[in-house]
Formats: sequence, structure tokens, C-alpha cells
Amino acid sequence: MDTAAVGIGTLVIGGGFLIAFVFGLVAAKTNFCTMGALSDIVNMGHWGRMRMWMLTIAVAVAGTTLLSYTGQVDLAKSVPQRPMLPWLSLLAGGLIFGVGMTLSGGCANKNLIRVGGGSVRAFVVLTFLAIASYMTLKGLFGQWRVDLLDPVRIDLGGLGWSDQGLGTALARATGMAAKPALLAAGGAVALALLVFALMDKRFRSNGAQIVGALVMGVLVTAGWYVTGHLGYGENPDTLETVYFATNTRTLESLSFVAPLAYSLELLMLWTDKSLKLSFGIASVVGVIAGSAAYALATKKFRWEGFASMTDLRNQLTGAVLMGFGGVTALGCTIGQGLSGVSTLAIGSFIAVAGIVAGCVATLRYILWQAERE
Repeated sequence: MDTAAVGIGTLVIGGGFLIAFVFGLVAAKTNFCTMGALSDIVNMGHWGRMRMWMLTIAVAVAGTTLLSYTGQVDLAKSVPQRPMLPWLSLLAGGLIFGVGMTLSGGCANKNLIRVGGGSVRAFVVLTFLAIASYMTLKGLFGQWRVDLLDPVRIDLGGLGWSDQGLGTALARATGMAAKPALLAAGGAVALALLVFALMDKRFRSNGAQIVGALVMGVLVTAGWYVTGHLGYGENPDTLETVYFATNTRTLESLSFVAPLAYSLELLMLWTDKSLKLSFGIASVVGVIAGSAAYALATKKFRWEGFASMTDLRNQLTGAVLMGFGGVTALGCTIGQGLSGVSTLAIGSFIAVAGIVAGCVATLRYILWQAERE
């Protein structure tokens, strides 16, 4: 391959690792966890970590909207923005992922952070998650997904939509030009989330969570820029303009369920020269490395195993559900909850609603079961 192409690919992979390294470090320091945030609300009525998640989304939406508005990236080519809306897959996958992450005590990102902190339990969970994810991409679970869920969809392209973004929806509904509609939709979402996050005095006084949310929101935006701008160039072999070093062959930002499957595939088929490092795989390694750096620097690194056979059963069941649900929903709490939502894709909001509903329902069931006992 041409030296310039190798250089672009290396830049994308290196950028993915660096972005995820900082993300993992910050998430470990601030105890950033979507499942934990929902658990805090259900069990204690405490909204601190949820406000942090909302602020992170607000920053990611604002940054990504500006990237798109200024023409730095073409979000219409991203997976979340495709005009075909598989709403049943997104909703069902989100629900299943939400149940799975609750049984496992955290999503894919949280388990990556735990691995960096010395959790053997989380490593086992991620292994089973990766297997289930791969089976949903290319194996038995994928057949079920393709036959039963994916056919139920809405073809927005056939209705004249260029993508499924809220900006496009606003433009279609009001007759506004595309760019002003994008700016209006992105600004409204970001502002609403910002106001909700900062309206609580106790949260406003938590500098670590606020700074952490700002940094992580910027990192999601940086992911789109690295893959969608720096990683966009001419392939010297075909003379086509392509996105380098991404598994989806288009622009990406942080997401961890499918990249875990691709990481497993690369390790298992290392001698297959058609398989290469990618932005997603580098991101998986980066989060672990960032979390490990924090754990070692603060002397919080601890080996951790399973508490009991019941714990093992719940963790592995949750891992399989997360693998299937995350691929079916086209992303996890990070892939859809941060990266997807940052593009204002309607499908991402559907997937996130499913994840939240599945998680809250499972938390309430666990609480009810504990009260009965």
C-alpha cells in the first residue's frame, strides 16, 4: 500500500488509541457509568452521575453539530445516520442490552475500565460479550437478527430524506434550509441537556464531574474528526476517496461492542493479512490502558474475581445479552448513547430509550426480588 495511505491509517489508529486512553482515564477517575447512573436514581434517587452523562452528551452534540455544520465531516455517511431506520432492531436491541448491562453490573465501557483496574471478572465478561457480538455480526445470532428484526424498518430515503438526523426532520417539517435546521436542532438538544445538567446546585459544585463530562464530550467529537476528516482520503490502489482504518468503512467515533468482536477476530486470525488494526480496536485497547494508568498511578489496581456461582451466572448471561443487544441496536451506551446521539440520529434516541427502559426494568425487578427475600 502507498506510504501516504499507511500514514493516514496509522494516524487514525493512533488517534483512536489516544482518544480512548484519555476517555478511559477520565471515566475511571470520575466513576462514569450509565448503568451506575440509572442505579443511583432507582435505588437512591440521586441524579449526580446522570447529570454528568447528560452534560457529556450536550458537549458531544454541540461539537459534532459544529463539525457537520462547517463541513469538516459528512455525518450522513455514518452508520447512525443512514436513512434506513430499523426501529424494531434498535428498540429490541437496546432493551436487551439494558437488561444485560444490569446483570453484568455495567456496560462494555465500564467492564473495559474494570479490566484496566485488575478485574479478571470483567475480562471474562468482555470475552463472552465479544463472542456474542461476533455471533450477532456474522454467526447464528446474526441470522436471527436479519430474519426477525431488521426487516421491520422505515425507508426514510424513499421519502426523500438524505439521513435520519433531527436537523433533516426539522428541515422537512418547516421548510428550513438544511444547515440552519441542523444548527437549530443541535443547539436545542445541547441547550436542553445543558440546562438539565446544571440546574442542580450540588452537581454544579462537583468540579471533577463537570470537567470530566466536558473532556469526554470533546473526545466523542474528536473521534468523528479523526475518522471523518483526517482519515478521509484517496485510496492509491483504487483511486477512490475512502475512510481509512475503520471497520465500518465510514466515519466512526467511540463505540465498544462491535469493536470487541473485531478485536477477538484479529487475535484469533492474526495471520490473516486481510485483517488490520482499526480505530475501533485501538479504542478498546486505549480505554483499558487509560484505566490501568489511572489505577496504577493512584494505587487502586486490585485483582478481582467472581463472588459466587450466582455472580458468575448473572455476569455471563448479561455479557451474552450485551453482545447480541449492542450489535442489534447498532451500539452501546457509548456507541449510541454518546456517539450516535451526538449525530442527532433518530435511531440513536430509540436505541437509548430501549437501553434505559431495559436497565430500569431490570433494576426494579432485582429490587423487588431482594425485598421479597
